[in-house]
Amino acid sequence: VQLQASGGGLVQVGGSLRLSCAASGFSFDNYAVGWFRQAPGKEREGVACFSRLDGITFTGPYYTDSVKGRFTISRDNAKNTVYLQMNSLKPEDTAVYYCATDTGGYACLPALYSYWGQGTQVTVSS
Repeated sequence: VQLQASGGGLVQVGGSLRLSCAASGFSFDNYAVGWFRQAPGKEREGVACFSRLDGITFTGPYYTDSVKGRFTISRDNAKNTVYLQMNSLKPEDTAVYYCATDTGGYACLPALYSYWGQGTQVTVSS
């Protein structure tokens, strides 16, 4: 299982970025998948996830409150890729963003995800 995240960068307040997470070695079809972020000095948090309830039923998408209405998670199973469209970016969105996946992942909690990409830096300047 390998995940390759990309699309981060430096953007001004109010700008947009689209993160991509390409999977290899497995198919996203049967996995929960999510985007997480970690800002300096803070714990890693779930941003947006497609969870898998009871290891069978997909639920979601789930969004943490601070990104609702601004971020959109989507998945293209044909390309085995998950995206995070981020609009109206704010300085507090600055963090390293990670994609992660797991066969379980019933909630958007980092501890529930076993496989992680390398992270991509998002910096929002004011």
